[in-house]
Amino acid sequence: GTTQRKPAAEHPDSYWDAVIEVNLNAQFILSREFGKEMIQRGYGKIIFTASLLTFQGGILVPGYAASKGAIGQLTMALSNEWAGKGVQVNAIAPGYVATELTDPIVRDEARNASILARIPAGRWGTPEDFKGPVVFLASAASDYMSGTIVTVDGGWMGR
Repeated sequence: GTTQRKPAAEHPDSYWDAVIEVNLNAQFILSREFGKEMIQRGYGKIIFTASLLTFQGGILVPGYAASKGAIGQLTMALSNEWAGKGVQVNAIAPGYVATELTDPIVRDEARNASILARIPAGRWGTPEDFKGPVVFLASAASDYMSGTIVTVDGGWMGR
């Protein structure tokens, strides 16, 4: 995904459009096109990338928050249509993960400290933390799961 950081009152349309295009429109278009084939086969798995901001607002990221909230709803909407046709649609909602996208927050000492204080695991996530949940959602072990958003957040949402 992508984001553009700017207060909402100063957030230009170009930032909004760019974030919605990557984080929402691209995921919908790809799932629609692959979904057609999966429905014909009678089997398939779609795993969207949601976010903690699927459930909570953000700070300085109105487009990102809106796009990830929409991904949560898209997950459920497609599941409602496609689960009965053999296509499971779920999402992974990462918590705070140390990546290029979050680097400005990691470098902000005060913000980083406030985030770490809220993560029961006591650390930022890493890409490695997603292997197990993604393998599970892609496997037959999750065949009866659809419309679910799995948080991988070090316990953040439990607080």
